[in-house]
Amino acid sequence: MCRSRRPRSASRRARRGSHARSAGSPRPPCRSRVQLSCQRRAFDPGTLFAILRCLSTFHLFAAVISLAALAGYVNYRLLRLPTAIGMTLTVLAFSAALLGLRALGVLDVEAAVRVVKSLQFGDIVLHGMLAFLLFAGALHVDLAKLRGEGVTVGLLATLGVIIATAVTGVLVWLAAGALGLDIPLLAALVFGAVVAPTDPIAVLGILRQAGVPQHLALQITGESLFNDGVAVVVFIALADAAFGAPPSAAHVAGFFALEVLGALALGAALGYAANRLLAQVDDYPVEILMSLALAAGGYSLAEVLHVSAPITVVVAGLLVGTHGRAFSMSERTRRRLDEFWELVDYVLNATLFVLIGLEVLALPIEALRGATPWLLAAGVAIVLLARLVGVAAPIGMLRATRRFAPGTIRMLTWGGLKGGISIALALSLPEFAQRDLLLAATYAVVVFSVLVQGLTLKPLAVRINSYPAAARTR
Repeated sequence: MCRSRRPRSASRRARRGSHARSAGSPRPPCRSRVQLSCQRRAFDPGTLFAILRCLSTFHLFAAVISLAALAGYVNYRLLRLPTAIGMTLTVLAFSAALLGLRALGVLDVEAAVRVVKSLQFGDIVLHGMLAFLLFAGALHVDLAKLRGEGVTVGLLATLGVIIATAVTGVLVWLAAGALGLDIPLLAALVFGAVVAPTDPIAVLGILRQAGVPQHLALQITGESLFNDGVAVVVFIALADAAFGAPPSAAHVAGFFALEVLGALALGAALGYAANRLLAQVDDYPVEILMSLALAAGGYSLAEVLHVSAPITVVVAGLLVGTHGRAFSMSERTRRRLDEFWELVDYVLNATLFVLIGLEVLALPIEALRGATPWLLAAGVAIVLLARLVGVAAPIGMLRATRRFAPGTIRMLTWGGLKGGISIALALSLPEFAQRDLLLAATYAVVVFSVLVQGLTLKPLAVRINSYPAAARTR
């Protein structure tokens, strides 16, 4: 504590005599040298962004939320794009402008760059936002309808992810070798797992506007909810093999089964318990608080028990959103709960895509030399090809017993947008020789996915929806 314990009279004498202190007298011990340094730097007129060095966590949170609000305003008034796309584009333009001004020597933005690097994007997403985003997404999916697409969704979220990871890894490894870049095969496979999960956030609004057949929208949504958890499990297994002691095939299979099956069981148990508790309460603020506890507590418990936290939260959210909504909530609670989680979903998604736009400031620009830009371009094409193979293989296996609407493979391939979880996984990689290169490649894939695929998805959806009704229905 910096509070003095001297008696009042002594304090008065000290204050009266403070002006008599010499200029060379030592600083009072209560005032931190770090704080004084920050105070001087914060008002340095030569560095516009120097004040960022002294921002607290709350100040950083306020800055990100303010930037998200500004990006939302610009998008609403000028761009009129889907929220995720418009916000990412706005903040990307802002970040690019800062980098351009730095290159011209007009502004010193090094403090801003350091702040972005210190934001711990991976922890914010994987151990914070993801729990609430997945729960909010699962809450609004009809489990009864999803069961009808269960086989398709299950194969896409498991076999599709594994195939896409393998195809991406092998082709990136071959492309890097052809360009004279040294990327080990295991590191390339880790990159494949990083870019394997899809993000339904930017897609769902476009699908609703275009009137895509419901079963196709359910396939995209269901796969996106479950393949996050599967991709994280595959990523952990490959990262352990690449940067730790190589595990045996039996160990990998056991780890995968424990993570996935354990998460399914835990999510079902938590969802069942939550529904029983919700049925005993008819007070929507308490029930909303209980849903928050289920999302956060369930995710945390899954991490402690070493099962897939994303899958746990998705299963719990599906049960509460279907059975809990039907049997454990009043109409008033259902309405309030939906409004609350829609708001949480919007705010977190806006914040997430603003952070994605800001991450360009933290990219290792020095790594983008020589053949690296060619590898980034090749990486985007390879990820799209791998996604096509990862979709076509499961769909092809099911065609003998199930009918699929024309354009299903194209829609699932082009609609498999990448998002914040891919960047978070890339940032969680340990330091190794190719880390900066793979991080830049991940960012290139995500930005291309959100902007190019996102902006062209609606025309594709409209075209598929224009097929004759007989061809579009099962």
